Amino acid sequence: MTKRTKKSPDQTDKNVGARVRMRRMMLGISQDFLGKQLGLTFQQVQKYEKGVNRIGASRLQHLARILGVSELFFFEGGRTTKRGERVQNAVGLRLVKGVRQHPGEANSKAAIVGLVEALAEDGEAD
Repeated sequence: MTKRTKKSPDQTDKNVGARVRMRRMMLGISQDFLGKQLGLTFQQVQKYEKGVNRIGASRLQHLARILGVSELFFFEGGRTTKRGERVQNAVGLRLVKGVRQHPGEANSKAAIVGLVEALAEDGEAD
């Protein structure tokens, strides 16, 4: 077990913050808007998203209502490996949005995901 200093964020806080950021970006809302909904500044939202400040249980419930997810959403995929990384950057988010918005059936969406996975595997072989 790693000892955590007062200044270093806990990994769980980082993971929860990353999920808040991901969902906020998926909905296309700003940190300022989210902060106003919570009665906070956008700087406080930034701190939550980076895991610098912990999100209390009641605040997490409020976030879940605003972002339209269950509280459990923030804890999904808490431990990841290189192959199971969460979407935390703009390119990954665009990819997820593109697949979700693709008008095709599940089979064509699965084919897109398979193509991206094959490209990733090919890149790892280099």
